[in-house]
Amino acid sequence: MTEADEIVMRSALAEARAAAEAGEVPIGAVAVIRGDIIARGQNRVLRDVDPTAHAEMVAIRAAAHAIGNYRLVDCELYVTLEPCAMCAGAMIHARVGRLVYGAADLNAGAAGSVLEVLNHPRLNHQMNVTAGVLAEECGDLLREFFRERR
Repeated sequence: MTEADEIVMRSALAEARAAAEAGEVPIGAVAVIRGDIIARGQNRVLRDVDPTAHAEMVAIRAAAHAIGNYRLVDCELYVTLEPCAMCAGAMIHARVGRLVYGAADLNAGAAGSVLEVLNHPRLNHQMNVTAGVLAEECGDLLREFFRERR
Protein backbone atom coordinates (compact mmCIF):
# COMPACT_ATOMS: atom_id res chain seq x y z
CA MET A 1 0.00 0.00 0.00
CA THR A 2 1.34 3.38 -0.98
CA GLU A 3 0.42 6.94 -0.19
CA ALA A 4 -0.89 7.18 -3.77
CA ASP A 5 -3.19 4.20 -3.08
CA GLU A 6 -4.63 6.00 -0.05
CA ILE A 7 -5.18 9.21 -2.02
CA VAL A 8 -7.08 7.39 -4.78
CA MET A 9 -9.05 5.32 -2.25
CA ARG A 10 -10.25 8.59 -0.71
CA SER A 11 -11.79 9.39 -4.12
CA ALA A 12 -13.55 6.01 -4.04
CA LEU A 13 -14.77 6.82 -0.52
CA ALA A 14 -16.21 10.10 -1.80
CA GLU A 15 -18.19 8.09 -4.38
CA ALA A 16 -19.37 5.75 -1.62
CA ARG A 17 -20.57 8.68 0.48
CA ALA A 18 -22.45 10.08 -2.51
CA ALA A 19 -24.12 6.69 -2.98
CA ALA A 20 -25.20 6.70 0.68
CA GLU A 21 -26.66 10.20 0.30
CA ALA A 22 -28.73 8.83 -2.60
CA GLY A 23 -29.98 5.96 -0.42
CA GLU A 24 -27.72 3.32 -1.99
CA VAL A 25 -25.36 0.97 -0.17
CA PRO A 26 -22.20 3.11 0.19
CA ILE A 27 -19.70 1.50 -2.13
CA GLY A 28 -17.55 3.55 -4.47
CA ALA A 29 -15.01 2.82 -7.18
CA VAL A 30 -12.57 4.73 -9.34
CA ALA A 31 -10.59 3.58 -12.36
CA VAL A 32 -7.06 4.88 -12.81
CA ILE A 33 -4.60 4.72 -15.69
CA ARG A 34 -1.05 5.95 -15.14
CA GLY A 35 -2.08 7.86 -12.04
CA ASP A 36 -5.06 9.64 -13.58
CA ILE A 37 -8.65 8.92 -12.62
CA ILE A 38 -10.47 8.14 -15.87
CA ALA A 39 -13.79 6.92 -14.45
CA ARG A 40 -15.85 6.86 -11.28
CA GLY A 41 -18.62 4.63 -10.05
CA GLN A 42 -20.94 4.24 -7.12
CA ASN A 43 -23.67 1.79 -6.33
CA ARG A 44 -26.69 2.63 -8.48
CA VAL A 45 -28.76 -0.53 -8.05
CA LEU A 46 -31.83 1.25 -6.67
CA ARG A 47 -31.61 4.40 -8.81
CA ASP A 48 -31.13 2.46 -12.04
CA VAL A 49 -33.36 -0.49 -11.06
CA ASP A 50 -30.45 -2.66 -12.17
CA PRO A 51 -29.01 -5.51 -10.09
CA THR A 52 -25.74 -5.24 -12.03
CA ALA A 53 -25.19 -1.54 -11.22
CA HIS A 54 -22.56 -2.18 -8.56
CA ALA A 55 -19.93 0.53 -8.15
CA GLU A 56 -17.30 -1.61 -9.88
CA MET A 57 -19.53 -2.31 -12.87
CA VAL A 58 -20.40 1.38 -13.25
CA ALA A 59 -16.70 2.33 -13.11
CA ILE A 60 -15.64 -0.43 -15.51
CA ARG A 61 -18.26 0.62 -18.07
CA ALA A 62 -17.26 4.27 -17.78
CA ALA A 63 -13.54 3.42 -18.04
CA ALA A 64 -14.09 1.35 -21.19
CA HIS A 65 -16.00 4.25 -22.76
CA ALA A 66 -13.32 6.73 -21.66
CA ILE A 67 -10.52 4.86 -23.43
CA GLY A 68 -12.62 3.43 -26.26
CA ASN A 69 -11.70 -0.16 -25.48
CA TYR A 70 -13.30 -2.89 -23.40
CA ARG A 71 -9.84 -4.16 -22.43
CA LEU A 72 -8.62 -2.31 -19.35
CA VAL A 73 -5.14 -3.83 -19.19
CA ASP A 74 -3.44 -0.67 -17.93
CA CYS A 75 -6.25 0.12 -15.50
CA GLU A 76 -6.16 0.01 -11.72
CA LEU A 77 -9.58 -0.29 -10.10
CA TYR A 78 -10.00 1.08 -6.57
CA VAL A 79 -13.08 -0.11 -4.68
CA THR A 80 -14.13 0.52 -1.09
CA LEU A 81 -15.37 -3.06 -0.62
CA GLU A 82 -13.99 -6.37 -1.83
CA PRO A 83 -15.76 -7.25 -5.10
CA CYS A 84 -18.48 -9.88 -5.39
CA ALA A 85 -18.30 -12.75 -7.90
CA MET A 86 -20.12 -10.77 -10.61
CA CYS A 87 -17.78 -7.81 -10.35
CA ALA A 88 -14.69 -10.01 -10.08
CA GLY A 89 -15.79 -11.82 -13.25
CA ALA A 90 -16.22 -8.51 -15.07
CA MET A 91 -12.73 -7.45 -13.97
CA ILE A 92 -11.30 -10.66 -15.39
CA HIS A 93 -13.13 -10.24 -18.72
CA ALA A 94 -12.01 -6.59 -18.92
CA ARG A 95 -8.43 -7.66 -18.10
CA VAL A 96 -8.11 -5.08 -15.32
CA GLY A 97 -4.45 -4.82 -14.43
CA ARG A 98 -4.74 -4.24 -10.71
CA LEU A 99 -7.44 -4.22 -8.04
CA VAL A 100 -7.11 -2.20 -4.85
CA TYR A 101 -9.87 -2.59 -2.29
CA GLY A 102 -10.61 -1.33 1.19
CA ALA A 103 -12.77 -3.51 3.43
CA ALA A 104 -13.02 -7.27 3.09
CA ASP A 105 -16.50 -8.63 2.39
CA LEU A 106 -16.92 -11.65 4.66
CA ASN A 107 -20.37 -12.36 3.17
CA ALA A 108 -19.74 -12.26 -0.59
CA GLY A 109 -16.11 -11.31 -1.24
CA ALA A 110 -14.66 -12.95 -4.35
CA ALA A 111 -11.04 -11.85 -3.93
CA GLY A 112 -10.31 -14.38 -1.23
CA SER A 113 -12.67 -13.72 1.69
CA VAL A 114 -15.42 -16.12 0.59
CA LEU A 115 -14.49 -17.10 -2.96
CA GLU A 116 -11.29 -16.89 -4.98
CA VAL A 117 -12.57 -15.76 -8.35
CA LEU A 118 -9.71 -13.37 -8.98
CA ASN A 119 -6.42 -15.09 -9.76
CA HIS A 120 -7.94 -18.54 -9.85
CA PRO A 121 -5.21 -20.80 -11.29
CA ARG A 122 -7.45 -22.13 -14.07
CA LEU A 123 -8.37 -18.70 -15.43
CA ASN A 124 -6.39 -17.03 -18.20
CA HIS A 125 -6.06 -13.60 -16.58
CA GLN A 126 -4.27 -12.79 -13.36
CA MET A 127 -4.14 -9.39 -11.72
CA ASN A 128 -2.32 -7.78 -8.86
CA VAL A 129 -4.53 -7.34 -5.80
CA THR A 130 -3.86 -4.97 -2.92
CA ALA A 131 -6.27 -5.45 -0.02
CA GLY A 132 -6.99 -3.37 3.05
CA VAL A 133 -6.31 0.18 1.84
CA LEU A 134 -8.17 2.43 4.31
CA ALA A 135 -10.04 -0.72 5.36
CA GLU A 136 -11.23 0.67 8.66
CA GLU A 137 -12.66 3.84 7.12
CA CYS A 138 -14.31 1.87 4.31
CA GLY A 139 -15.80 -0.64 6.74
CA ASP A 140 -16.98 2.04 9.16
CA LEU A 141 -18.91 3.76 6.37
CA LEU A 142 -20.78 0.54 5.59
CA ARG A 143 -21.40 -0.33 9.25
CA GLU A 144 -22.79 3.14 9.96
CA PHE A 145 -25.05 2.98 6.91
CA PHE A 146 -26.58 -0.32 7.97
CA ARG A 147 -26.79 0.69 11.64
CA GLU A 148 -28.94 3.68 10.59
CA ARG A 149 -31.18 1.39 8.52
CA ARG A 150 -31.98 -0.93 11.43
